[in-house]
Amino acid sequence: MSYCAYIRTLKDDQALEHRIYHDTEYGFPLGTDDELFERLVLEINQAGLSWTTILKKKEHFRTAYHGFSIRKVAGYKQKDIDRLLSDAGIIRNRLKIEAAIHNANVILSIQKESGSFSEWLDSHHPKSRDEWTKLFKKTFRFTGGEIVNEFLLSTGYLPGAHDSNCPVHKKIARLKPRWMSSKRKQTKKGSE
Repeated sequence: MSYCAYIRTLKDDQALEHRIYHDTEYGFPLGTDDELFERLVLEINQAGLSWTTILKKKEHFRTAYHGFSIRKVAGYKQKDIDRLLSDAGIIRNRLKIEAAIHNANVILSIQKESGSFSEWLDSHHPKSRDEWTKLFKKTFRFTGGEIVNEFLLSTGYLPGAHDSNCPVHKKIARLKPRWMSSKRKQTKKGSE
């Protein structure tokens, strides 16, 4: 079932949170590396839980992780890990917290080498889901197939975030997400 169809099955309180995310964030290209990092951290934290849980805690995550500043999170020490482990407003999982810190440091290295996290993603595009998963597993922590797939769908790197008849799909298409540029390249190559 697509996300578009799924949110139509939800009851009032859950439906509102999901509808806002569906209509304003899911599948939309992101503008900054900190926004990409935020989405990666949230996707990692969703593992084993419902996306509803993450949506309800999203603002608290943003506060707890200093606005998802890559530089700040990369500098977290044991006192920050302890602070996060005692914060009921987020997911208190040591492996996920340590993955966020590790991944922030990896992104800092990527920024030095590639200019930005988004440029690094662009330089590896297009790839299949399996190719992306292999790349993420060798580069980051706590990034299995579902996490990588949802991260890439939700940030506009893979197609399929919305049904083609969904009005949001049309909004996103006007923004020319990365998956559309690879589709155009593939079409041009196929017609040569």
